[in-house]
Amino acid sequence: MSALSSLPFTKMHGLGNDFVVLDGVSQPFTLSREALRLLANRRFGVGCDQVLVIEPAVKKDADFRYRVFNGDGSEAGNCGNGARCLAVFAYTHGLTSQRTLRLQIETGVIEAHIEDDGQVRVEMGVPRFDPAEIPFIGGTNAIVEPLDLFGESVAITALSMNNPFAVQVVPNISEAPVDSQGPFIETHVRFPKGVNAGYMQIIDREHIRIRVWGRAVGETLACGTGACAAVATGIRREVLDRQVEVETSGGFLTVIWPDDNASMILCGPTETTFEGIWRPPV
Repeated sequence: MSALSSLPFTKMHGLGNDFVVLDGVSQPFTLSREALRLLANRRFGVGCDQVLVIEPAVKKDADFRYRVFNGDGSEAGNCGNGARCLAVFAYTHGLTSQRTLRLQIETGVIEAHIEDDGQVRVEMGVPRFDPAEIPFIGGTNAIVEPLDLFGESVAITALSMNNPFAVQVVPNISEAPVDSQGPFIETHVRFPKGVNAGYMQIIDREHIRIRVWGRAVGETLACGTGACAAVATGIRREVLDRQVEVETSGGFLTVIWPDDNASMILCGPTETTFEGIWRPPV
């Protein structure tokens, strides 16, 4: 794609978590990290939280390969809101006639299903709490662990939803130190590959509010993997039920975790805002 003089794209969002979606099935995807950064830049490019790319699957049990690139051009392991948008993109752009898609990500395959009402349900996989899989240096497998920050200790739950998370429970989500604390948690030495900083306010056992400082992204209006990470944290802490309404700054998601060994399910809407042509720099 980097050799092309023009690049078709689709702008989509899931509750304000916005994406530039690229078709890597009809033509090879070859954008450099520098080009991806420019494409995602809100002043000099199209602008988005993340760039999504759909490609032919490599695995036999998948329909497509699903790739996620952060605003700095780095590649992420997964994005729940992005997976919902990608499924709608594939269906509406004629890449498939199926309403259920198996999407290959770095760590396996996730399944997305487009409902009759336009909502999209994604099986996000089983949350992983093993410190080695996050990775989280010095983790003990405890549900709540201390993290030293500015000489003080904050209580986190560390886990992976194919993206690493450090989740805190806060009394008031509006006053959570997302902007001031999030960047320092993101780059904390105990998370050698970086981490997303999640903040959760528990309203009751079936309703939470969240905010997320995303690794290499900053705060977004919604975060699907962050919603799942928060619900998994609440269930493990025995303060949430198995189906939870998650309120983000951009709207509402539903997260279901049937049991500890089952895949988490993320449900929510998507919207296509516009399509266009981007001309990469020569």
